[in-house]
Amino acid sequence: MTLIDTHTHLDFPEFDADRTAVLQRCRQLGVQRLVLLGVEHGNWQRLWDLVQANEGLYAAFGLHPVFLEQHRPEHLSELRQWLQRLAGHSKLCAVGEFGLDYFLQELDRERQQQLFEAQLQLAIEFELPALLHVRRAHAATIATLKRFKPARGGIIHAFAGSAEEAREYLKLGFKLGLGGAPTWPQALRLRQVVAQLPLEAIVLETDSPDMAPAMYPNQRNSPEHLPAICAALAELRGISPEQLANASSRNAAELFAWG
Repeated sequence: MTLIDTHTHLDFPEFDADRTAVLQRCRQLGVQRLVLLGVEHGNWQRLWDLVQANEGLYAAFGLHPVFLEQHRPEHLSELRQWLQRLAGHSKLCAVGEFGLDYFLQELDRERQQQLFEAQLQLAIEFELPALLHVRRAHAATIATLKRFKPARGGIIHAFAGSAEEAREYLKLGFKLGLGGAPTWPQALRLRQVVAQLPLEAIVLETDSPDMAPAMYPNQRNSPEHLPAICAALAELRGISPEQLANASSRNAAELFAWG
């Protein structure tokens, strides 16, 4: 069984003590490729160094809405420079993580929108997929994507929307990232939606070190938990883990244009 973790923060300090061992275990478990996402300009170099030093790791760079207060106008210029410098590099796979977060009330929505649109424009300019953070902001995100129409589409990370919202994203060329959240029995509505999604819509992710699945509660999440997440979601859908792994890996490889 070959798996791709389309969303992890393996560069975060939570993995400093055992990152090499985690990667080794991932490979033994069949997690062959991992996408690491930049969240603010201070972690881009560290992330890129890590990706270059390890086979099977790929990079995306972005300005995450949760770190809105840390972002400066010049950071957008720096993001553009990074994308320009690495254009065509096999290890650069997307722009992200960026998007809209309406869950945290203190985050200025107008500033978020400006930052979202500026990064969408970069994804379009550099012909890269967009890896999006969307929390309580599906209507605004869908409306923006309809205006910009990014040709390479992308992934709605940690998708937790409705079946109708899922359909809108699929029409716009986006895949839906599924990880730990739908493994929790109490996530009834989300589990119903996930059970009905077409297989071609799904890519798997962990969002490690966050969003631990129900099988590993109250601990650091890890890319090595992806096989267990895959098995739990396959059971929810009434298919084999191999079927889900194959479909999600094929969808991710297609999105990132990996041969």
